[in-house]
Amino acid sequence: MSTLRAALTDTPRMVSGFTGGEFVPMRGDPLPVFDPSTGAVIAHLHESDAAEVDNAVMSARRAFDNGPWRHATVEQRQRMLMRIHDALLEQVDELAELETINTGIPIRQTRGMHVPRAAYNFKFFAEYIGQAASELYTQEPGFLTMVMREPLGVCALIGPWNVPLGLTSMKLAAALAFGNACVVKPSELTPLTVARLFEILQKCDLPEGQVNLVNGRGQITGAALSEHPQIDMVSFTGGTETGATILSALARGIKGGAMELGGKSANIIFDDCAFDRALDAALLGVYANNGQMCLAGARVLVQRGIADRFVDAFTRRTAAIRVGDPLAPDTELGPMISAAQSKRIADYVAIGEAEGARLLTGGKRHPGFNAGNFVEPTAMLVADNAARLCQEEIFGPFATLQVFDTEDEVVQIANNSRFGLAGYVWTENLSRAHRVAGRMRTGTVWINTPMVRDLRSAFGGYKESGLGREGGRGCEAMYTEQKTVMVPLEERPIVALGAPS
Repeated sequence: MSTLRAALTDTPRMVSGFTGGEFVPMRGDPLPVFDPSTGAVIAHLHESDAAEVDNAVMSARRAFDNGPWRHATVEQRQRMLMRIHDALLEQVDELAELETINTGIPIRQTRGMHVPRAAYNFKFFAEYIGQAASELYTQEPGFLTMVMREPLGVCALIGPWNVPLGLTSMKLAAALAFGNACVVKPSELTPLTVARLFEILQKCDLPEGQVNLVNGRGQITGAALSEHPQIDMVSFTGGTETGATILSALARGIKGGAMELGGKSANIIFDDCAFDRALDAALLGVYANNGQMCLAGARVLVQRGIADRFVDAFTRRTAAIRVGDPLAPDTELGPMISAAQSKRIADYVAIGEAEGARLLTGGKRHPGFNAGNFVEPTAMLVADNAARLCQEEIFGPFATLQVFDTEDEVVQIANNSRFGLAGYVWTENLSRAHRVAGRMRTGTVWINTPMVRDLRSAFGGYKESGLGREGGRGCEAMYTEQKTVMVPLEERPIVALGAPS
């Protein structure tokens, strides 16, 4: 057992909120936080009630209305964001291990991708605001028309449990870059790295109240935050149903929200693809991050000419995935976040078999572990895209494979979903790649590559996968208000109403 895991198991960490530059005292009955690999309690989480949420929001409101950050120069904000970036990089190993223990995501992924990406988020937005420009229009004769962007205000930032540090820090870095004050709420399942981030932020000397942290369940803390009259927007990453609830609360206050929600992405494998690369990427697209990612290419659509070969190879490789302790460097698949999520895999196997799908491999609790939420990576062959397996987000290491014949058919299958977050296309025919990408109703399409993020580009979903876009310009639009200022270049006559004739 690692030193950190042993320490957390022996003496669970006490996690509380952060308001006005200080961590708040623990009180009441805490929520347990579990290590999904062992089932051990590794932290006690203080849940923020409505009164504590109000304190955090009002702290942010005072900081925004009266503090220096919204008026700070670009250079001042850049220096602060880079200070946070550097501080995170100094703690990469600790943060990666903490993230792995709390989430079950293999250390090779948290150390190699998630924590460096969290640091890079601050660097990216430091660089972005140095190049951002306002608009100037001169088409109206005799006027200069300037369109400027100003900070939006108090931003409620609600992060997910599957990539808690990387995705929550994206919101925080962007909101701060554009001059806002923030109240952050991580998932109650995975609060540890975000709490550690706030310890780091405390040493970076941000203005008091500029960043605040509340913790707890969605129906308690999340509801109090999204319904608070003094917030100006909510940025939420999580499930579609929760996103709809938040949007309802925001609508009552005539406020905006940015929602990055569910997905059921199609991975289209044409018979002229680079077979080995498409196979590697399809496996990665389903089973990376323990299969618990909104971008998962969980619907693998294979053209008939290579279907038998591909399904056989995919099944054998899936069965060979190394399931184990996520802190071990060779582990490829760790445990599910919770026992309920683990059970969900077996439940969907039963649903699929009842609908006529064929189990290819996996589908049950992994027999090699006495404790923890370990499941076998799972794949099922499906005949009809209308099946629940193809329409509902399972959010685990669960692939459905389906055979198609023509380009028109596969585009129809891919688009037959209430989600539209991402899609993948594998073909050596460049014209077909562009043609299919253009017809797919998704926010992102990757051609001949597994998932890659360029933060300069827009990221978000169509349909029930969300509203708004993250990325450079997307976040600028999300976290700012536009203001138009018109200035005459010369004195113009004004109609004098009521003047003597």
